Amino acid sequence: MITIESHRLGMQRGSLVLFSDYQDGGAMWTGEGPRELRKKVAFPEPFRATPMVQVSLSMWDVDGKHNSRMDISSDGATPEGFVIVFRTWGDSRVARVRADWLALGGVSHEDDWDID
Repeated sequence: MITIESHRLGMQRGSLVLFSDYQDGGAMWTGEGPRELRKKVAFPEPFRATPMVQVSLSMWDVDGKHNSRMDISSDGATPEGFVIVFRTWGDSRVARVRADWLALGGVSHEDDWDID
């Protein structure tokens, strides 16, 4: 369970093409076995604390002659950003991938008081 300790909830979202390996013969298209790609995402505005981050696959282009295997997740979330992690394995041939993300967390406001 994630608890947000703020009366103001902020939401940020984005979309990011992770790779287009078919264009340049990259490992996701030409390789075999375990493969992983990590892409850093910086939030346009930082959150007060580490937000909840959801990552989803919004487009993928794969070779239909092979098994389509994939795993997508977020890692290392901080108030400033996180990392999208895409993995595939076996004989999967992934040409390109786009990921969408959504972050929810407490945000600051100019009316907030900071009493030490």
